[in-house]
Amino acid sequence: MNTAELIESTLTERGLSWERTGPRSFAVTLPGVHKLKTSCNLIVGEHALRIEAFVMRQPDERREDLWAWLLQRNARMYAVAFAIDKVGDVYLTGRVPLHAVTADELDRILGAVLEYADENFDAMLAIGFGEAIRREWAWRVKRGEPLDNLRAFEHLVNPS
Repeated sequence: MNTAELIESTLTERGLSWERTGPRSFAVTLPGVHKLKTSCNLIVGEHALRIEAFVMRQPDERREDLWAWLLQRNARMYAVAFAIDKVGDVYLTGRVPLHAVTADELDRILGAVLEYADENFDAMLAIGFGEAIRREWAWRVKRGEPLDNLRAFEHLVNPS
């Protein structure tokens, strides 16, 4: 079985939502809690599997603080690392040699992508969009709008 076939069978067996985006590439949707879904691209190259997942758009503020925070996390991560593109959007990227790609390894890699994107999402938003979140909170309070999807950021508005 070649790597593309292995990926296809593993994604199907694990019940993941995915589609082929080319003869040797796949888009997998990983469901999360904080970041509701993370799209992860798997691209089978000649020698390695490339992993790319969009995490968030470029921050409006405190870019350097966010980038430093991401770099500190990279030292403890498995298979992928945080990266930014030329406009400052944040991704998870990685490469794994094709000989190392097994069903269990693919599951570990996708689990790592999901964990890193989902677990860090609220903190990343708080760093890169704190002022916008505070303005949105105040606007909703003033209008009597629900705050349910902003509760993770209450510490930005009501520091203890």
